[in-house]
Amino acid sequence: MRHQLIALLTASAVALATTSCGPAHSGRYTRKAAQASLKKLDDPGLVLGEFTLTKVTDGDTVRVDGLDSSLRLLGMDTEEIFHNNKERRAFEVGWDAYLRNSRGTSKHPVKMSTPVGEDGKKFAESFLTVGAKVRIERDDPRQIRDRYNRYLAYVFAFKDGKWVNYNVECVRAGWSPYFMKYGYSRRFDAEFRQAEAEAKAARRGIWQDGTQHYPDYPEREAWWIARGDFVAEFQKDATGKDDFIDLTDWDSLDRIEKYLGKQVTLLGTVSDIRRGDRGPTRVMLSRQMHSDFPLVFFDKDVFGTSHLDDYKGEFIRVTGTVSEYTNKHTGRSNLQIVVDRPSQITLPTIPGIDPPTVGAP
Repeated sequence: MRHQLIALLTASAVALATTSCGPAHSGRYTRKAAQASLKKLDDPGLVLGEFTLTKVTDGDTVRVDGLDSSLRLLGMDTEEIFHNNKERRAFEVGWDAYLRNSRGTSKHPVKMSTPVGEDGKKFAESFLTVGAKVRIERDDPRQIRDRYNRYLAYVFAFKDGKWVNYNVECVRAGWSPYFMKYGYSRRFDAEFRQAEAEAKAARRGIWQDGTQHYPDYPEREAWWIARGDFVAEFQKDATGKDDFIDLTDWDSLDRIEKYLGKQVTLLGTVSDIRRGDRGPTRVMLSRQMHSDFPLVFFDKDVFGTSHLDDYKGEFIRVTGTVSEYTNKHTGRSNLQIVVDRPSQITLPTIPGIDPPTVGAP
């Protein structure tokens, strides 16, 4: 089935939740065994367990022994480190020119390597000791991996007799803002807000004048807050409704498949737009690499009126009937939603984008 790959990838992580930091399972998982393991995700347990830290990639990405991919740390977004000589040479043209060249014509702020990004990594290396035990927790049982297959996690270090949330403390130290571009923290929202307020008041790290960091945090925050609010509104509306489905949930395709022939409301980001010269236009909603969910527009006027061209990379909400399409060349079947009226699409209000007047579904 289409969701089998994510089940296979997830099963080993779930099994590790009860085995501390032992090595990853090396045997093949049958589908039956994978589904048995995945049942554990229905439990309220948010703690994956204790693991050995093996690498600090940068201020918001680490690796631990026993999990098959890196951890993307939630609620934070440190600036980028310099990865190669090309990036360093680009920086050497001078700070102001570097900022202009990096931004280019983008309507939104962009990520770029900065000296403060290097400082953020140094803070992570001092707070999280490679070779030491760390505790890994989730924000929500359904939120396991991001689009790039990285685990979504909070990392806790054991300090002075207690487990301390590194994600929050990095924000408190001023090396990251509270990052809600993909949604507010469900578990630690108040802690992140307080930590950021403290860092701003003390002018730490990225909030300090005269250092080489992103100069456009007010613009970034306005954009992130708009996105976070849109996600929060969906989460509120989805309470108690199984037909409201966030495509980033590990079981999203399972749940969509149950509604074949019925109506659902989906939340997802626009990852790609594939125009058909002779056929329909497909708007792909981000889920996993090479496994995005298609919205199909047979009417080009409906697609144009939806204004989705302006919302690539942004969250949208769509309501429609789940159908199945079989590719006549490959014989593969895929789930989809056909959009035949613009009112099926709900768009967020994003700074820099003038939203059209679109009725709610």
